[in-house]
Amino acid sequence: MSPFTGSASRTPDWRHLRLAVDDGVATVTLARPDKLNALTFGAYADLRDLLAELSRDKSVRALVLGGEGRGFCSGGDVDEIIGATLAMDTAQLLDFNRMTGQVVRAIRECPFPVIAAVHGVAAGAGAVLALAADFRVADPSARFSFLFTRVGLSGGDMGAAYLLPRVVGLGHATRLLMLGDAVRAAEAERIGLISELTDEGKAAESAHALARRLADGPALAYAQTKALLTSELDMPLAASVELDAATQALLMNGEDYAEFHASFTEKRPPKWRGR
Repeated sequence: MSPFTGSASRTPDWRHLRLAVDDGVATVTLARPDKLNALTFGAYADLRDLLAELSRDKSVRALVLGGEGRGFCSGGDVDEIIGATLAMDTAQLLDFNRMTGQVVRAIRECPFPVIAAVHGVAAGAGAVLALAADFRVADPSARFSFLFTRVGLSGGDMGAAYLLPRVVGLGHATRLLMLGDAVRAAEAERIGLISELTDEGKAAESAHALARRLADGPALAYAQTKALLTSELDMPLAASVELDAATQALLMNGEDYAEFHASFTEKRPPKWRGR
């Protein structure tokens, strides 16, 4: 995702989600608690556009994505999306499905770590949003359900068939995407779907603690690590090693690399600049 400033001014208010930024940590909250934060067309568009804006802004060094109320996100709204798509032609449906995929690409391609703070339900598109994040911090109430086959659609929605096998392995991914069964927190941790399992009600707190740690660290090193993790998923070893070498050579010319050496020599904590 390009970091260059766009021609449009920054969006002052987002209609379908809440945004707060505190010293480099952005908190994005899905805020339809009465609907278990079910996604609408506008919510998808806001997420896509917000991530692009924050990527250009460069003031955000970590982002926490969470949901208000009893759960993280119950997926696409049955009436406002599933009902509406029944009246769409193929071209309109393709545009919609491309937009949902653009949200996942935006999460994977933004230059800062994204942490999903999951409690309660993460179903359908909500499960994929969490899957696309760099970290999934969840409490014992969390349950993940990839429900697409249960509504008569392919389980490979929004890149799920690409991402999930790479997180939990092909066997578990096949089971989850084919059957759509709920995976509760303990099993999700066992198969690697959860990065950190917290105490009850502590997912948001732990996610923000992780975001703070990341925001205070070497931002450029984290951005390049994320970019390499995504890019090298489909590369042969030789190409990956060459890309690693070029990336390290560039970072070795950076201020943070020199700052580490200075701080080590002077026996003090490094002052990371993200450069």
